[in-house]
Amino acid sequence: MRFDIRMSGLGGQGMVTAANILGSAAVKDGKHSIVIPFFGAEKRLAPTESYVRISSEEVYEKGEVTYPNVIMVFHEEVITKGKCYTMPFYEGLQQDGLLIINDSDEISLSKRDTQSLKERNARIFYVPASQIALDVAGTELATNMAMLGALVGATDIVTFDSLEKAIAERFGERKFVASATTAALDDVLKRKYARAQELVEKNMEAVRAASRSIKSS
Repeated sequence: MRFDIRMSGLGGQGMVTAANILGSAAVKDGKHSIVIPFFGAEKRLAPTESYVRISSEEVYEKGEVTYPNVIMVFHEEVITKGKCYTMPFYEGLQQDGLLIINDSDEISLSKRDTQSLKERNARIFYVPASQIALDVAGTELATNMAMLGALVGATDIVTFDSLEKAIAERFGERKFVASATTAALDDVLKRKYARAQELVEKNMEAVRAASRSIKSS
């Protein structure tokens, strides 16, 4: 199956990191992947999007994912305050597409949005990713990892083993080309934990907890 994923959220939530880790994990599973981050204003709490394409066959398209079959909403204000580059937030969602929303409660949608999602037969999952990150990893900076866990729980898009290896590479000694904001967030996480392995373990705990949350909902 092919996955065309749009991640929507606010600056500082680590979506660029999440997208790169997901793409790397897919490659480790023998799949093809292209990751396109969109930094926007590159300010904390400014709208941000990242796009990931994953397939068992070669992927040639680049740029914005216009017609996603998976949309991941990292912050409720993407919906409640329209803080996103793509409006409405579900624009282009394919028939039978998947929505994963970071919130502990269902968000009240307009009648138009509710009807449009119903017509698309969208599957909607709410996961308290930020709370899981805080409870399990000790910081909301692991929200992005919890969101990846929710995605794995809903789709089995990558294996836990490959995801763990990708996380270890991301926060190890290997250097990644990233924006200043993304690099700063990586450094904050690295400083929080005395050992890189502890950082990987805590992130994987958040991944698995969110995955279990999705599977039990």
